[in-house]
Amino acid sequence: MHETGQLHGSCLCGGVVYRAEKPVSHASHCYCTMCQKQHGAASGSYANVASAGYVVERGADLVTEYASSEHGRRGFCRVCGSTLFWRSTESPDRIAVTLGTLEPPYDGPVQRELHTDTKPAWLPVR
Repeated sequence: MHETGQLHGSCLCGGVVYRAEKPVSHASHCYCTMCQKQHGAASGSYANVASAGYVVERGADLVTEYASSEHGRRGFCRVCGSTLFWRSTESPDRIAVTLGTLEPPYDGPVQRELHTDTKPAWLPVR
């Protein structure tokens, strides 16, 4: 949690490139049905970092935000559809970048599993 440096990421088409300052306060897998639909997968996987250190280096005009609830906004590339981040309207000082967009891949631990009550039954057992 105290690691310094930067995370780097991009969308599938490469139109959006971003960086985020470490440390990662926590990484998580969220199994809520909104994350499942947004990602087309069992969960959304995120690294939570400070909003002040999140910078879109290229393609800011391609980032679209969707208010998925009164509490959250989801950012994605409007060209390829890659999910880039989730941010809480209640905690504007934090942003959760998607682990799958990071280059190199995230190698830290995942500390939290959220909304496990809607975790799909078809997920393999660990």
